[in-house]
Amino acid sequence: MCKILKKTLAVILIGLGIGILLVLLLPFAGWLFVIGVAIIIVGIIWLSN
Repeated sequence: MCKILKKTLAVILIGLGIGILLVLLLPFAGWLFVIGVAIIIVGIIWLSN
């Protein structure tokens, strides 16, 4: 049960990160780009565990 919840949360994090990158990928939003990349990386790490 916990493993399913963890994978679901990881997929949500990856989706959130991609959404941030797609919506806010503007020249003046460099810090938002970094946040989006960090969220995707965290999600991928959780998926791999």
